[in-house]
Amino acid sequence: MASLSIGVAGGSGSGKTCVAKAIRDALEGDAVLLDMDSYYRPLDHLTLAEREKTNFDHPDALDIPLMIEQVNALRTGQAIDKPVYDFTRHTRFPDRVRVEPSDVIICEGILLFAFPELRRLFDIKVYVDVPDDIRFIRRLKRDVAKRGRTLESVIEQYLGTVRPMHLEFVEPSRRFADVIIPEGGRNKVGIDMLQARVVKERQSRV
Repeated sequence: MASLSIGVAGGSGSGKTCVAKAIRDALEGDAVLLDMDSYYRPLDHLTLAEREKTNFDHPDALDIPLMIEQVNALRTGQAIDKPVYDFTRHTRFPDRVRVEPSDVIICEGILLFAFPELRRLFDIKVYVDVPDDIRFIRRLKRDVAKRGRTLESVIEQYLGTVRPMHLEFVEPSRRFADVIIPEGGRNKVGIDMLQARVVKERQSRV
């Protein structure tokens, strides 16, 4: 029997990782966690200036065939070598990370449900719904502190690509979700119910 697979989608800064980790915690850590950000296409053939102009919020920026291949491999009990993305250079690191299979696979990313062939792989689809202003503030703090961005560059990217792509691709994909969690990780009742559902589903497969 294939592993239980869970997809967690939502806008940038919505708290997808927090929700995904809460699900893993309910399983006492016995789950694989894959982030969609690892599957950005390598841009080594471009100069850094050209890479910086790339629209990373458009579906075309992602290597979806590789992600589908690796999720399928994990679902059928095979280990994978997951790519690692360098957000300061806008391309992949040469090394990969070995990921062993598990009974539960949790994937998180803004565009998980925008691809029919990818969303079909998830047994449970969760959308994290958080107001735009909160998401922007979180993204601003993250990108400046962890990704070496300036305040001006984050604002420019948000207005130029993040917000338009959210409205065009991310927000419409919420209709494919089985569960919507308002306020993300701060919604204790919603998280508790989701955790209970995942635990029950996993037990039914044992």
